[in-house]
Amino acid sequence: MIRNAIQRLMYGRYGTDQLNLFLMGVYLLLYLVFALTRVTLLYWVSFVLLIWSLFRTLSRNMERRRMENARFMRLAGPVLSWLRLRRTIRRDKEHVYFKCPSCGQQLRVPRGKGKITVTCRGCGASFEEKS
Repeated sequence: MIRNAIQRLMYGRYGTDQLNLFLMGVYLLLYLVFALTRVTLLYWVSFVLLIWSLFRTLSRNMERRRMENARFMRLAGPVLSWLRLRRTIRRDKEHVYFKCPSCGQQLRVPRGKGKITVTCRGCGASFEEKS
């Protein structure tokens, strides 16, 4: 019953995306800092972020919200990719990661093979690496 009411409310509305998740994360962080420090400016900034996020979620102007999210992803995309790569490197204990000296592409080789000759798939450069 409640689920149907929420579905009817959200029909034709934008919903959530990466920018909304980022706004909610910043809101929670600022509100937590406000709770610890009692700086009222932080409370109002976090409140504005919350209202903005709710406005975007309930908006019917989907094209405008998609454009906002695309701009955000253009700015945040490289940072998110870098963070995902760091997480992968930290979790992967079977490979050694390094950059191609010629083109800068990330490469991986099996760990413990000694010195091996690697050919980059991006530029075709060959070089030796220790794994």
